[in-house]
Amino acid sequence: MIQSQTNFLKELLEANPSLTDLAWIDENLNYIIKHKDTQKLYLTYSLLASKSADKPLLIGETKVPELAYLHKQIASFRQLSRVYLLASVLKADFDFFGPKVAQIIQVADQGELITFLKFLVLLPRAEYFKDTAVEALRTNITPVFEAISMNNPYPELYFNEQQWNQMYLKAAFMQLNLGQIMGVEKRANAELARIISDYAHERWAASRDIDPMIWRPVSLYLNDELLADMDHLLKSDQPSENIAAALCCYHSSSKEALELLESVMPELYHSASNNELNWNQLYDLQ
Repeated sequence: MIQSQTNFLKELLEANPSLTDLAWIDENLNYIIKHKDTQKLYLTYSLLASKSADKPLLIGETKVPELAYLHKQIASFRQLSRVYLLASVLKADFDFFGPKVAQIIQVADQGELITFLKFLVLLPRAEYFKDTAVEALRTNITPVFEAISMNNPYPELYFNEQQWNQMYLKAAFMQLNLGQIMGVEKRANAELARIISDYAHERWAASRDIDPMIWRPVSLYLNDELLADMDHLLKSDQPSENIAAALCCYHSSSKEALELLESVMPELYHSASNNELNWNQLYDLQ
């Protein structure tokens, strides 16, 4: 789990003094925390746009989870400055500053809201702001929805089953990259498997394509209806659909699913057995 790490954020900002006026931020932070000055907090937050460059962190390949997360989100110094400010006041006195930070987000412009959603998981007691995250699921503004749903660990950690399922299906409906949703296997559930099957049947009835990546959560829930869906996919003339079904069948706990895969697509059964198939391959085939 990625948690609030103000020292980690500060080190990143300190390493690039020409891109962020960290001394100015810390000076204001000390005053805000000491005097519990709400107006000073709002003013400092507003002025951050002029104190930090809108340039992305330059991060290469890394195994450090926090850095990998920031890399995927293409975090900028301006975004990190905002997160650092909010995380610092929340860490100092959450009971006092929690409602104040919530007010900042309530009146935020689109860019500020996107920053908040992308890096919400870095704040102390991030579950306190869950209403804002859930509200982002209802938006028709694609960048806002992407901020909470794509490459973001927050939904996996804090959404309930209904909220998770809503997010997953909406991402599919919006034709977003489902491979960028984190925790798909961990948050898989029987109701989502049923919803995916129903959605697929609607698309097939209308002669419309469906992203084969959508089937990723169904492996452990292959009942008779879903086995019929796997049979349909295995017999498709689309290699990506064949692979999706093969992965679902092979990684299921269903003897019938394995027998289906081996009988219809023995070559994919052997590929799966040799660890030669994975979900990332699907986008290369579409």
